[in-house]
Amino acid sequence: MARPDPLESLRLRLVSQVRGVFHDTANGQTTTPPSDEALFERDTPIRLVHADIVGMMTGGVRALLLQMLHPHALQGVLDHSNFREDMHGRLRRTARFIAVTTFGHRDAAMQAIARVNRIHAKVGGTLPDGTRYEATNPRTLAWVHVTEAQSFLAGYLRHVRPAMPVAEQDEYYRQFAVIARALGADPVPETRAEADRIFRELRHDLATSKEAREVAQLVLSQRPPGTPLAVQTMITADAVAMLPGWAAAMLNLQRPVLAALPARAATWGMGRTLRWAFRQT
Repeated sequence: MARPDPLESLRLRLVSQVRGVFHDTANGQTTTPPSDEALFERDTPIRLVHADIVGMMTGGVRALLLQMLHPHALQGVLDHSNFREDMHGRLRRTARFIAVTTFGHRDAAMQAIARVNRIHAKVGGTLPDGTRYEATNPRTLAWVHVTEAQSFLAGYLRHVRPAMPVAEQDEYYRQFAVIARALGADPVPETRAEADRIFRELRHDLATSKEAREVAQLVLSQRPPGTPLAVQTMITADAVAMLPGWAAAMLNLQRPVLAALPARAATWGMGRTLRWAFRQT
């Protein structure tokens, strides 16, 4: 009888652990199979960027931190989310939305977008200063989108492909814009230069607060079941290192200086390992 291959056993164990983080496998949730009838063709920028696990994790944490600086986005989370009790579930749902809209069949993608739009239509309330907010506000959705797009791409550039041509980065924004517009965001960038301009413009909508800093700490301290502490530490340190200095200051976060290089090296090594496990290299 053939002896089991220890490397293959390790690979399968890593794949199982990662899928357990991003999918509710205990209740039968499975991965989204890549479709040839997705919104985007195989091997195009959005599918390459969104397939990299480490880049998406570090970029995802960075995006969440930036989003909490928008008073409307923050209040919507505070008023209409059980994130304090189920942060892992919230992260899982976000990850699944990205997976379905990027890799799933176009019908499943549009159904997922319609489901989010129905949820957003019910989300609204009042800020502490009495200002009304609605989750369907195009400008708020634009901030959520541009922070995600910039952060996911930044994670990919940082850990996978630093020399990605600008033309391919622009194509990534054009592809991701399809989802953003379907969700009602406006303005929506279609190039890296437009993303930088919109990011600077929407920065004027931001404000720091005790609640934003508390949520940021909760995001950084969240450790999904099965995730080693060392991995969580690497991911969060790298995400904070990727923040603009002004954003870190608004959230009262110390950007790592001496620890930045080790954190980046560690996440780079972890990324190599996971790409091997998922046969992406």
